[in-house]
Amino acid sequence: MDVSTKAIHAGAAAAVTGEAVLSPLVPATSFHAHPDAVGFSAADLTTAAPHFYARWSNPTTELLENRLAALDGGEAALVFGSGMAAVSGLFLNLLKAGDHLVLSDVSYAGVAELAHEILPRWGIAVTAVDTSDLAAVEAAIRPETRLVHVETPANPILRLSDIAGIAALTRPRGIPLSVDSTMATPIATRPLDLGADFVVHSLTKYACGHGDALGGVVVGRRDAIAELRRFAGIHLGATLSPFAAWLILRGLETLPARMALHEKNAAAVVAFLRDHPRVTAAWWPGSPDHPQAEIARRQMKNFSGMLAFRAADDLALARQIAERVKVFSYAVSLGKTRSLLFHIPTEDILRTSFHLEGAAAQAYRDVTGTGTFRVSVGLEDPADLIADLEQALA
Repeated sequence: MDVSTKAIHAGAAAAVTGEAVLSPLVPATSFHAHPDAVGFSAADLTTAAPHFYARWSNPTTELLENRLAALDGGEAALVFGSGMAAVSGLFLNLLKAGDHLVLSDVSYAGVAELAHEILPRWGIAVTAVDTSDLAAVEAAIRPETRLVHVETPANPILRLSDIAGIAALTRPRGIPLSVDSTMATPIATRPLDLGADFVVHSLTKYACGHGDALGGVVVGRRDAIAELRRFAGIHLGATLSPFAAWLILRGLETLPARMALHEKNAAAVVAFLRDHPRVTAAWWPGSPDHPQAEIARRQMKNFSGMLAFRAADDLALARQIAERVKVFSYAVSLGKTRSLLFHIPTEDILRTSFHLEGAAAQAYRDVTGTGTFRVSVGLEDPADLIADLEQALA
């Protein structure tokens, strides 16, 4: 099936006469059981076990998992209560004291803070590198490296990493490679096809698309996801609610169509920003002059609705924009039907999240200046978006 068909039908059972033409919402937390089918302990859980308790599985979340696995070309998936819960569960399942993690030095702030502030407390070493540089990734790998985690495009400057190139470094060494592909979505990039072992998404973003549900997912091989379910899905307790799963299933049905419109609108907005006298730089993976344009063309079928720009006197401009915008919302998050814009001061994120110093910090400053405006271009008419930006920047 084409991806547009999978987004609506993958994982669903055959149609039954008289049944609603709608993904089912089953809010139950407990299910009828039999002692021959399930045991009391989660340690006895098998992939063939029926639904027993919602922290283990639920019909609605199971359908979402099957659909997400199909979209990303994986054998199985496990959904979580948020994108951060998905990353945390994956890291804690694969890493222990004495292990080493290689991480994109520019990544979602929560993931960066988990890696730099929490994992070292448990004896896990972390090396953050520019994962767009294959030589830097290879140099960071140690004998005790047990995971390489890449975010591409990277939040907030949309830096890209060559997934196939990194997989060529990790696979011969037996090191799992996980890729946070939230900004790309399965419509643009399928990391598993490029050699990754796991793909992670914050379902809160494009997958849901409407800003009304939190969720996260890890997709990978069936045996690896079964192990993740026994450890993180059950014992960490970050379970996705059936209602949130149902909302995300609704969002997935329009994901291919939405991503096409997000991409079209972003192309128009970035073209306007590039010509604006107050804007000193703008980045979008679909731009021919993007620093990793060749990688973008090779591993992205859709360039997404995310862009970023830099402007002179950015702190004052951020206040001006927040007070003036009418179509855009000055708000965090991304991937919604509504267009969002937010200013990220460089020194703040270097200090609180990325923990970059020396040459690495300077390289980030060289790109962002004193701050970055992250823009999630929504589904409004592009002429209205441009007019709103024009009056807000005036």
